[in-house]
Amino acid sequence: APTPESVGIPSRAILNFLNRIDAERINMHGFLLLRHNRIASEGYWSPWTADRKHRMYSISKSFVSLAVGMMIDEGKLSLADRVADQILDKLPADLHPWLAESTVKDLLTMCTAHTRTTYKHDDPDWVWTFFNKAPSHPPGTIFSYDTSATVVLNAIVERLAGKPFLDYMRPRFLDRIGFSSDAFCIRTPEGISWGGSGVICTLRDLAKVGLTCLNGGKWAEEQVLPEGYVREATAKQVDNALKGHNGYGYQIWHEKENGFSFRGMGSQYALCFPDKAFAFTCISDTQGAPSGSAIPLLMREEIFPHLSDSPLSEDEQAARELADRIDRLAIQPLPGGTDSPTRERVDGTWFDLDDNPMGIKRTRLCFDGDKGTWDYTNGQGHKILQFGIGHISAGTFPQRNYFGEQIGERPGREYECLASAAWVNDTTLNMEILITDIHLGGLRISFAFKGDDISIFMTKQAEFFMDEYNGFAGGKRQ
Repeated sequence: APTPESVGIPSRAILNFLNRIDAERINMHGFLLLRHNRIASEGYWSPWTADRKHRMYSISKSFVSLAVGMMIDEGKLSLADRVADQILDKLPADLHPWLAESTVKDLLTMCTAHTRTTYKHDDPDWVWTFFNKAPSHPPGTIFSYDTSATVVLNAIVERLAGKPFLDYMRPRFLDRIGFSSDAFCIRTPEGISWGGSGVICTLRDLAKVGLTCLNGGKWAEEQVLPEGYVREATAKQVDNALKGHNGYGYQIWHEKENGFSFRGMGSQYALCFPDKAFAFTCISDTQGAPSGSAIPLLMREEIFPHLSDSPLSEDEQAARELADRIDRLAIQPLPGGTDSPTRERVDGTWFDLDDNPMGIKRTRLCFDGDKGTWDYTNGQGHKILQFGIGHISAGTFPQRNYFGEQIGERPGREYECLASAAWVNDTTLNMEILITDIHLGGLRISFAFKGDDISIFMTKQAEFFMDEYNGFAGGKRQ
């Protein structure tokens, strides 16, 4: 494998970047750097691995754009086509003129006639909402980020292809670049791929798609995507400077230095810079974190300025340190103490809670060395969660009413999670539960003890789930 130096990246720069990620407690799951079509450096925070699939969130939108580009290249669709003409069965009798005239290009550039995404998660048909909610302004004018635009584009692709959009893209594109054959996409309530947010694939899959676009649609010597479309899609098509951005293409963000990016909620990134033959890709879950958008900033501070146009002399010391650092990457447990004067006093003690937004009737904490269990009873019954103290414990989150591979369908299984806790002072135990399933999220809890009383505070960061774990509760020892 090439060393970072051989492709013009100092190992020390990557090392500094990783040290800052961990110093700022950014919940990153994996990173992969590409330079001159080669992997310069790659690493995963245990228990994440190279072959583990990861939710890509809005990076999925960029994939849908490429499917649209393939359709246009095949002559099945054009940028000027009106989207309403492709979805006749979901139009109201009195379709608003602004919605009637909305084109494929308007939706690709996020210049819809709507103020915001038109569907809520409990709407039975998300495409329907796009044409049946009142618009606010003429289409094709102003950038307004709108996931329902992608949902409609995706629906059009799947209608024309007669299959899920990833399957449509496979023979000509995805299979050629070695994209995971078992990658898939979460579905909307009406059963189409949720191209706005639902793609589940590996970081390497993402890096391969980014690299293909970096090279104008080419993989090795083969043109697997239409070159003209890729050039337009990654260029600045619309201004979004008022929102603090550098422009937007076709479901792809424009970056400074003539770059472009795929971006997903929770810090999924593919930041691509053709002029430097460089791509930075990563998977993470920073939902709700104050440092949520810090990753591109840290990359620009620690790695980007040090890219060299020619190979660098080898730095064996830094290379060894970097290899060792990558070997030891791991999701960090909550920082704090492993013991407190309160621990023994509350160990195994049930507390009855007053009415609270979480609907939790009673709760207790049990401790056993460097691990523990949190027991509680809520509207769904008796629950037990295991956690580590000073380390991460892998398990499942004890709720069975959350969505699976289709929004609106509840398969009755528990999401995979990592849980850790720490005493942050003599009377307060904090807990962090990181959901690491096909839906990602986090729950942070404070248990504070005062005499025979308990106070609990819960805050969740997750889309469409864990809503019943938000708020304050108080109670007394049984």
